[in-house]
Amino acid sequence: MAYESIPLEAFHETFNFNIELSSVALGGNVVKVSDEFFAQAFHLLEVEPAPSLKGQFGPNGALYNGWESRRHNPSYDWCVIELGTLGTIVGFDIDTTHFNGNEAPEASVDGIFDSSLGEHDVNNAKWTEILPRVPLGPSQRHLFKIPETERVRYVRLNMYPDGGIARFRVYGNVVPVQPDSPQEVFDLAHVFAGGRVTFMSDQHFGVGANLILPGRGKDMGDGWETKRSRQKGHKDWVIIKLGTPGHLRTVEIDTAHFKGNFPETCELHALCSEDEVPDSNAIEWAQILSPVKLGPHRRHFFPLEADVSVAYTHVKLTIYPDGGIKRVRVCGTKGPCPTTADLAAGPSDMAENDAAVPLESAPVAIKQVKSIPVLPLTPEAFSPFGQVIQAYGDHAAAPRGTKITPANQGSATKFHKLSLLESSYPVGSGASSGLSVYRCNPTKVVNGGVELKVVERHPYTNQAFIPMGGGGIHGDEALKEPGSAYLVVVAHNGANDKPDFNTLRAFVASAGQGIMYNTAIWHQPMTVLYKPMDFTCVETQIGNGDQADCEILELEASEVVILALPRH
Repeated sequence: MAYESIPLEAFHETFNFNIELSSVALGGNVVKVSDEFFAQAFHLLEVEPAPSLKGQFGPNGALYNGWESRRHNPSYDWCVIELGTLGTIVGFDIDTTHFNGNEAPEASVDGIFDSSLGEHDVNNAKWTEILPRVPLGPSQRHLFKIPETERVRYVRLNMYPDGGIARFRVYGNVVPVQPDSPQEVFDLAHVFAGGRVTFMSDQHFGVGANLILPGRGKDMGDGWETKRSRQKGHKDWVIIKLGTPGHLRTVEIDTAHFKGNFPETCELHALCSEDEVPDSNAIEWAQILSPVKLGPHRRHFFPLEADVSVAYTHVKLTIYPDGGIKRVRVCGTKGPCPTTADLAAGPSDMAENDAAVPLESAPVAIKQVKSIPVLPLTPEAFSPFGQVIQAYGDHAAAPRGTKITPANQGSATKFHKLSLLESSYPVGSGASSGLSVYRCNPTKVVNGGVELKVVERHPYTNQAFIPMGGGGIHGDEALKEPGSAYLVVVAHNGANDKPDFNTLRAFVASAGQGIMYNTAIWHQPMTVLYKPMDFTCVETQIGNGDQADCEILELEASEVVILALPRH
């Protein structure tokens, strides 16, 4: 098979738009190996460059971060690798870094073109040579470009006759995995869906392509991180080409492992373009997420303000002023998003007590109403409306400025004053602060949705709700099996002194999270899912039923909103 040796300086222009199909970050793994006496073959697929272990020895000899077989092989050694996903191959990086005097002198690569075969079929499969026998040198990277192959899931790296190889990287194009239904929501940016990162303003510490990898990674090294900025007003950005044109609904921004170096804020734009790399400053970019605050080491979920009639091809994530992000999930559909008049009937109600965090929301039954997604509650997303009250196992994940100290002779940790009580009742009104308990029964869920029919506000005070546990002794009044999830639905006041439904946001909170509604924020009365829950309410009130305590607004039929619950 024909091939071309590529100089190292031409790497980016040659493989810039291709995916490293063999990477362990994509799920690549070693299936079988002929010999790995000195160094194990799994190192071939690791993300980071091979480190030097010079001067270190183990029971079998000198240590190397790579694959090394015994000496004196009369034929050759081989390693069978399952790629992270089905793809077509365009090239290789065979790296012998730190192998000097014990490097493999030559190598070749075979592939299996029958994509229906599994791991147990590789012994009897037909192998086809896709890179002929090529010479290798000591301690260097060797780049090879080949004509694009058929679909491949398994490759076999052969080295002649034996020796060591540090890294083996297979570059190519993903065979996209996408739902058949144009209305099914999925992550359009995901690498397995065909998404690709096509431009980064900076990737000093972590490459932009990491943003669309599966999972949440293992440390900061497998995210996108830019260098520190020193100029006022600085920003960095990355452009992602979606796996297919899509109608966008929600985005997840994950700052896992970025605890002291996450961006302050971010925003998102989208456009429809035939260009692989659209001009970053093109006027066609439409803002689909206004600037929002980010926090350390957590997943953030935001609804998008995208034009539902437009199928976008690219998104541009801009961070201010700099920092690191682990993953970006852009959820939407291949077909137009369901409108308020033609929402398709969705799946059956979510399982009881199932509080798993989703990426998207389920469709709901046909109704002539507005629908909004319910997204997991985070401190940053909720900050325009109030405060989230919770503990943090990793103290670095707490919102910036949180005072944390040991307490109770070291047996506890105190998170100080996560929210302060406020009251602006007129003097002489007789209002006082106290604790109340609400026992809430679960709301009705129909086709994955909950109707929002009533909202309320407290004009003169903020109000906190803290979930209480269950259990207790036999015969007492504690809930024996309390629920673990509840809804938090909020909106700002509008110009007509009614809720501004353009600001309506819906969250699902866990039993480990309390909330404090800011003074006069419109919100849904406490609404729990699937099982009863008890809440301690911290509030200031007169207590006579006056509107000064609580103003209730029943929505007109045309104003009713469907809260589309998370799906799995």
